Amino acid sequence: MDAPREVTVGVLADEGLPHQVIRSIAEELPDTFASLVSGRTRWRVEHDAVQLPLDEDGDIPMRTLSEQHRRHRGWDLLVLVTDLPQRAGTRPVVAGVDVEEGVALISLPALGAVLVRRRVRALLVRVVRSLLSRSGIDGEHDVGPAERLREALVPTKLLTDQRRSSTTRVALVGLRGRLRLLAGMVRDNRPWRLVPHLAGATAAAAGTAAYGIITSSFWKLADALPSLRLAAIMVVTVLIMTVWLTVYNHLWDRPSGSTERRTALLYNVSTATTLAIGVTCMYAVLFVLALLAAAVLIDSGYFAQALGHRVGVGTYLNLVWLCTSVGIVAGALGSSLEDEETVRSATYGRRERERQERHRRAGEDRGSAKS
Repeated sequence: MDAPREVTVGVLADEGLPHQVIRSIAEELPDTFASLVSGRTRWRVEHDAVQLPLDEDGDIPMRTLSEQHRRHRGWDLLVLVTDLPQRAGTRPVVAGVDVEEGVALISLPALGAVLVRRRVRALLVRVVRSLLSRSGIDGEHDVGPAERLREALVPTKLLTDQRRSSTTRVALVGLRGRLRLLAGMVRDNRPWRLVPHLAGATAAAAGTAAYGIITSSFWKLADALPSLRLAAIMVVTVLIMTVWLTVYNHLWDRPSGSTERRTALLYNVSTATTLAIGVTCMYAVLFVLALLAAAVLIDSGYFAQALGHRVGVGTYLNLVWLCTSVGIVAGALGSSLEDEETVRSATYGRRERERQERHRRAGEDRGSAKS
């Protein structure tokens, strides 16, 4: 019996979440490939964290990286995993496969915000199977490579690169596909980082909430307001801070061309969603801290005497609810003390900041050309 042929799959992942995902599943990939791609092949998987370079168009040069790393590292196949959203025209791309160069690219944001590891594992199986079947190594499934890529990626559409017939892309289509990309982009921005990064805003919000907790006029106002109005105040204050952070720090893209405007819409929605979730996280943290402070500082007997009736847990919650909302408004003003770059670092992942920097430089170049 012939010894099984050994195939080495190299995986280069962007630093951060892409490499974390690959590192968490790397040990099981050889067995996964043996089970789902080819059991007659001995599989080796090597992975590394790098900062995948971008070409002049802002794309990852798949062929160049394949030539560099496959020859240098002795890899049979190369898979690139990035947290940079990829597009074919206006369509978001999940994966690209160049069978001639033995390289594939996976865009993590297009896989959504949940079940990312499972989706990456399934997609790795499909791109590796596609690369092998085109390079003459038999897989154990009789499904065509194009169909294999589409199996677990609905809703998708297969796109062939008109300039390179060997390159195939899988693009998300429809509202569901765009929502999944949006969720992945927001996850990549990690909105929960907003709280520790915006120290000035958090301090202003906490200070204002603390003042409200010990002020009797806040007690009476919170006691008089119904829960529905308190909920409306909360929503409005979160929106106020979200809009303030967006406008004051120039986080809203304003492209000139119609194609750029369609692309920018997704990024702008991602920005607004990221900030809204981040501000909501700040609200939740502030609410818990204010509730603890109220429980420690406000004696229930004195509280009841000031309000003229018995107090309970609901009375404390209403007070904290109002004070937290007012604190968030103060936090919006406090965010003005933050450097714009600090806010951008708190709002966006590294790849999104790179995209914005390229967009800014392109705008400056166009302005210089006109002058």
